Amino acid sequence: MSFLRLVSLVLFLLFAILFIVGVYIYNKFIRLRVSIESSWSDIDVLLKKRNDLVPNLVETVKGYASHEKILFERVTEARSRAMQATTLKEKAETENIISGALKSLFAVAESYPDLKASIQFSQLQSQLHQIENEIEYARRYYNALVRDYNTMIDSVPSNLIAYLFSFKKGEFFMLDTEAEREIVQVKF
Repeated sequence: MSFLRLVSLVLFLLFAILFIVGVYIYNKFIRLRVSIESSWSDIDVLLKKRNDLVPNLVETVKGYASHEKILFERVTEARSRAMQATTLKEKAETENIISGALKSLFAVAESYPDLKASIQFSQLQSQLHQIENEIEYARRYYNALVRDYNTMIDSVPSNLIAYLFSFKKGEFFMLDTEAEREIVQVKF
């Protein structure tokens, strides 16, 4: 075998390996991007479920604590804003607001023993608690996918593929309010 043929074969094999690695990295980007979109869709479904429970919860509490009008308006407004949000950033902001409003609603409910004893309220509270846990899990999964995707964008050699095909970093679903970042004080 001549030297020229050997060099050509080595170059061809090198090019083939680089091509295969490039295709693998590109496909991994695509898989992560689709997984991120899918997990965001899961979060969106859970947020819709939670938003569908809110009117029932408000109506139940209203029956027992009708003088808490400002709170009911705040919860209803937060729900409306959450349902109108379209971008990830808007969704995160409005969902943080609705979480705070629901915490206030449950705090008011603590003042009404008849309400706390209501089967309907207990069931709604239980469903909401379950959905909140599912949302928390879905957020963690979504953020883990975004972390992996963003890490690939910043790592060598996948950053070359990211640059060539214009892959942009994903946004994390984060807490935006200071109240949610504060440490809860437990006093007895």
